[in-house]
Amino acid sequence: MEINAQDPSLDGNLESNKFNITEEGKSSTLVSNGCVDYKGRIADKQTTGGWKASPFIIVNEVAERLAFFAIAVNMVAYLVREMHQPLPDAATHVTDWIGAAYVLTLLGAFLADAYLGRFRTIIIFSCIYAVGMVMLTISASLHSLRPPYCPKRPCIPASNHQTAFLYGALALIALGTGGIKPCVSSFGADQFDESDQNEAHKKYAFFNWFFFAINMGALLGITLLVYIQVELGWAWGFGVPTAVMIVSVVVLAAGFSKYRYQKPMGSAFTRFLQVIVVSVRNHVRGVGMGREADHLYEVETRESDIHGARSCLTRNNTGIQLFFSKNRFLDKAAVITDPECNTKNRWRLCTVTQVEEFKSFVRILPVWASTIALAISFAQLSTFFIQQANIMDRKLGPHFEIPSSSIPVFSAINALILVPVYEKLIVPYLRAKTGHPRGITSLQRMGIGLLVSIFAMVSAALVEKKRRDHYSDGMSVFWLFPQCFLIGMAEVFTYVGQLEFFYDEATDGTRSLSSAMFLSEIGIGSWLSTAIVKIIGRATGGVREGWLRDDLNVSRLDYLYWILTGVNGVNFVVYLWVSWRYKGRNGGGGIVRDESVVVELAGNMHNADDQMREFRCLTI
Repeated sequence: MEINAQDPSLDGNLESNKFNITEEGKSSTLVSNGCVDYKGRIADKQTTGGWKASPFIIVNEVAERLAFFAIAVNMVAYLVREMHQPLPDAATHVTDWIGAAYVLTLLGAFLADAYLGRFRTIIIFSCIYAVGMVMLTISASLHSLRPPYCPKRPCIPASNHQTAFLYGALALIALGTGGIKPCVSSFGADQFDESDQNEAHKKYAFFNWFFFAINMGALLGITLLVYIQVELGWAWGFGVPTAVMIVSVVVLAAGFSKYRYQKPMGSAFTRFLQVIVVSVRNHVRGVGMGREADHLYEVETRESDIHGARSCLTRNNTGIQLFFSKNRFLDKAAVITDPECNTKNRWRLCTVTQVEEFKSFVRILPVWASTIALAISFAQLSTFFIQQANIMDRKLGPHFEIPSSSIPVFSAINALILVPVYEKLIVPYLRAKTGHPRGITSLQRMGIGLLVSIFAMVSAALVEKKRRDHYSDGMSVFWLFPQCFLIGMAEVFTYVGQLEFFYDEATDGTRSLSSAMFLSEIGIGSWLSTAIVKIIGRATGGVREGWLRDDLNVSRLDYLYWILTGVNGVNFVVYLWVSWRYKGRNGGGGIVRDESVVVELAGNMHNADDQMREFRCLTI
């Protein structure tokens, strides 16, 4: 789409407005993505953002992941040993909890984008998280909050009030996770100006190092804290990460003067609904989308009608053009049907930017749906993989035994090694071969991870059959290394690719929401894992006679892994088809844009907005 004619008054207005901070021959140190500093001024690159601010954010993420994984890898054992739950029930309760934590990221993203902003959301939900951790520590410390010690089954189950207190603590932790996770990666990426080529490259390095931080936290949680729990007890095992989480909130707050902040932009869900309502209404009224005469509405300012978000228009030599335009049915929401209509009422007339925002969200849904299967496999890492390790030979030398809950360390170490190698060696090599700034596209990177996940489940199935057939021989826990290693590799490729993909394809007003979409699939995968386990249990005879019993030595856990292998295989084929058909915001098939269009901003934004007028002359 492009403007029908170059309006001289428009050119003059755009050239003279106070958003234009770049003059010919000069460059500004002010950011061009609308971020402000803690005083509400346009952020200065010399004093805010970049790697000056990122370490504070990464420390918070390390602490949150440390606490989360310390709970996740220990909770099945805690529910079985301390709360006297059957193993299949404990495993499904943990996957349900993990699922809730990640699905709640949609709530956190909504609040961050619409009302609170990312920094305030992270601080508030970190405090909620810390309260849940304190309650969990109390639950593990007081005998009155657990059933009596029972060395041999059958045991007295936990009472309702004991279970309610524990689940209340876990609910607060899940809620805290839901608020923190969708905002941290986006808040970190906000510290880099996409229109600055130097900072844009640093942003993608940040995503890799952010993932490195996630796995560093996970590594500490499943090694050091598990060791503390084994040696000193549950109270210490939960108490130490509680203290770490509280300290991390202080560290994050300490960097407030160095951060760049994106202002809340209102509810994206409301804007989505407005586009749907108006486009359907105009379609029913017979509004068409011809090539010549349909008038679309947009405001004239460099910023869009969405507060704090840039317009989807960009200047070029022949006028003003849209970044992208697909799905012409939704364009009807921006068609001007009445020249005298109230252009401020978004339930009657939407802007082009608002329509394109919704399109970008709809566009990523097939990619999102076709990567959920990996999360189902990943859920086994904190449940059945650990229970396998619990009945294997875990001796490391004559005097040390590896805690079963530390087995996911095989996956975390892989990520800690692979991320620096990928960033420092593989990316430069691939960049030289392909010419792509990141070596390969985000979609290609995700596809590699999904392919590796198939081999991870094949390995898991083969090893489990061998373990069950020879369990009396004391099979070494290191037989689990291949499946954990491959799951870790799949995670590195797919999840970092998703971080890049969902952030890149998001518009200014949906960055946190896009991060939440990526994270929510981990939650949905956990819930699907629960559903599969329950379906298998009911179909094969339950916990006494079915494939999945309290005693894995008489279970058929390898059958579950073969089922997941098939799910991953089918999912990979679907993903290939989806990614092949995908058209990114730059219009390229399967290629995510690398930089935003440069939008020059400066001066007092509010004063400049007052000087700008709206226009209705957009045509196809």
